[in-house]
Amino acid sequence: MNFSRMRSIFEPHLGELSDTLRFNSEIGLVRSSSNIFQLVINQNPPFAIDDHRLGVVLNGEARINFNLVERHVGRGTLVFLGPGSIISPVYFSPDFNIMGLVLFAHFPMPFTADQLPRAFNGQIRDFQINASPEQIMVVRNIFDAIWHLVGNATYNRPAVANLVAALMHHYDALYQEQASSIIASQPHEQTILNRFLYLVNRHAATEHHLGFYARKMCLTERYLGTVVRQASGVTAKQWLDRALEARIKVELRHSDKSLSQIAYEMNFSNPSFFSKYFKRLTGVSPAAFRNT
Repeated sequence: MNFSRMRSIFEPHLGELSDTLRFNSEIGLVRSSSNIFQLVINQNPPFAIDDHRLGVVLNGEARINFNLVERHVGRGTLVFLGPGSIISPVYFSPDFNIMGLVLFAHFPMPFTADQLPRAFNGQIRDFQINASPEQIMVVRNIFDAIWHLVGNATYNRPAVANLVAALMHHYDALYQEQASSIIASQPHEQTILNRFLYLVNRHAATEHHLGFYARKMCLTERYLGTVVRQASGVTAKQWLDRALEARIKVELRHSDKSLSQIAYEMNFSNPSFFSKYFKRLTGVSPAAFRNT
């Protein structure tokens, strides 16, 4: 769901969406309407994200699968999605309303790679924060300023970049505060599970065996499998299968790659095994899924 894909979805509807959507090749902004979410859902999730996305839920509620984990987001939730994320909407209430922005690949990031706020340095794929009304007002004020600048005939790139930096610092401070509280209270098993899921989301497309993740975490396969099952009620192999299934679905839905190419890129021994694996998980062949 990159800039080119979003442009192809929204451009035919820009006239009716002018009050709720603005974007150029560097940045996109949305003031939600039900039409926007319906257009997105019609594209057949799941979706892969290759950019940075920050939003705040202003009203209503939704259930969305972020990187294998279904989350409930409601009024007052700040949301971040980073590059490499896979999302699949499950439910939006009729009054769901979100304000957010997308930083496309060509956006001039206001930080060098080693200066990015910790919440955005690539170690975290997504987060959700329950914010106070005062914290949300800061987000809305910065967003409104960016909205007006992007809408001007003359696009003031340096001003927009500096406002984005302020917004990211604000999100980062709130995330660090929440993370410190969670880390202090969560059991050791949950910490292991969170690390495992981060690695699975990052590597499952090519690394299909538990041993890889156990080595990365300096744990034995048996111990890692036991902890993951106890902490989540789901086996480590099931988490790996879920992640790989989501990646395959994205490729089948949103790319024109051949089945052989997908199988090769995802490190399957041959296309036949790839097809059997996918059918075992979903009940349909990759070709049948692509054509639905």
